[in-house]
Amino acid sequence: MNIDPELQAFIPLFPKDDLTDPVAARTTLAELTAAVPAPDTAGLEIEDRTVPADPQVPVRIYRPHQAQGAIVWLHGGGFVMGDLDTEHPWAARLAEAAGAVVVSVGYRRAPEHRFPAALDDAYAALTWTVKHAAEFGADPARIAVGGQAAGAGLAAAVALRARDQHGPPICFQLLHQPELDDRQRTWSARQFTDTPFMTRGKVTASWRHYLNGTPATPYAAPARAGDLAGLAPAYIATAEYDPNRDEAVGYAQRLLQAGVPTELHQWPGTFHGSWAVPSAGVSQRQIAELTAALRRALAR
Repeated sequence: MNIDPELQAFIPLFPKDDLTDPVAARTTLAELTAAVPAPDTAGLEIEDRTVPADPQVPVRIYRPHQAQGAIVWLHGGGFVMGDLDTEHPWAARLAEAAGAVVVSVGYRRAPEHRFPAALDDAYAALTWTVKHAAEFGADPARIAVGGQAAGAGLAAAVALRARDQHGPPICFQLLHQPELDDRQRTWSARQFTDTPFMTRGKVTASWRHYLNGTPATPYAAPARAGDLAGLAPAYIATAEYDPNRDEAVGYAQRLLQAGVPTELHQWPGTFHGSWAVPSAGVSQRQIAELTAALRRALAR
């Protein structure tokens, strides 16, 4: 693997948990996130709220001054790890750089809560955000969905569900290194079995915890969707050395073929989660591109 030299030294710091022990994996991820430099939040209003669903869904709202729109943001972690605190550095940076209200969602995690619990929480957060957008200083016609890894897969599923159920309007999908397909049949899924941080075994365990033996539907694994027409425009970013890379590339191609405006950015020399190394130039470029794409989408 020709991994970016600035990322090489950090590879040993990434957790090697295989997700057989979800509680231990969550602790390790929290420790890794705690080592990331804290973002500057001086220009943001940050507030914890609760979406009145059944059960209630915790959200953390990041409000920059003069926001144009909002994004319902879903953290990564293989459907098993991550929470509002581990996502705090990235949600804050996204809000500040994109000039967007970020509604970070603390959705229920597997295996304690299997599919569709996380999707139900994310969809409830979207509905609530559209209803309260003006309160947050955002245009209700400019609401995006997005996330990273499993969270990006959830965001894609939310977009599908909103289209199919004539739900809240979504103006944009921001999908960073999305986890979209439980079948793991792509070239990258078969070749990148032991890449840094994300291995084939970890992906397998992630889907096992999330589905818990139930057959996957397009709302669980959006790559299974037969029709992608009518979805919101999308920006999809992938890492070169990621088992999930090709399913995201394939999803982007199918969106284009369905007439959905789509931008695909493949980052050479990166691996799944490597943007957590903010000192690396490639990570800085990734974050800049991600936030610029959101800013452009909400300004349209």
